[in-house]
Amino acid sequence: MARPNGRYLDDDCALIIIDLQNDFCPGGALAVPKGDEIVPLVNRLAAEFPHVVLTQDWHPSGHLSFASAHPGRQPFEVIELDYGTQVLWPDHCVQGTRGAEFHPALEVAKAELVLRKGFRKAIDSYSAFCENDRRTPTGLAGYLRERQIRRLWLCGLATDYCVAYSAIDGRAAGFETTVLLAACRAIDQAGSLELAIRTMQQSGVVLDDGTGPPPAG
Repeated sequence: MARPNGRYLDDDCALIIIDLQNDFCPGGALAVPKGDEIVPLVNRLAAEFPHVVLTQDWHPSGHLSFASAHPGRQPFEVIELDYGTQVLWPDHCVQGTRGAEFHPALEVAKAELVLRKGFRKAIDSYSAFCENDRRTPTGLAGYLRERQIRRLWLCGLATDYCVAYSAIDGRAAGFETTVLLAACRAIDQAGSLELAIRTMQQSGVVLDDGTGPPPAG
């Protein structure tokens, strides 16, 4: 059965679904425009892949990336922290809240791993592979290697932040990495999507603007 980019989905392939959570969908605290539109396609993709990993933004209250943690600051302002430049976000995906839950229509039963990120109060975490200090690993690369997974396809929210960071880090860790753009949506502020696309391409990430694998059968 043909698969993305003319390949086949062997046992060394995994779909990584990035942060498809209520707070990133319309009506959520940090809604990505039309973020909920991708859920049916993501479900179809997940059914086709031999391995599925979910990531989940999982912030404690008062997280350092929240504008509310910095008196006088507003969401989407940019500041410098010990680990580098940080966009300040509205409070979102707070541990144990409905906003942190996966979109209710997302079919999660097949997922073999749920990787929570952003749970360290003093540092943000866009990438599924590494905290924003660019030094602290999440453990995902080691998990994938132990499972003998070599090829990754990414989808989810948002293209220009957590998807892009994860894809770039996945490629840097030695995995063949493809982003399924039709199954992503972007925040796209101040040219962030264009920059993310360019940086992914320069990093060797494959960008697939189709819909990925065909339905089973």
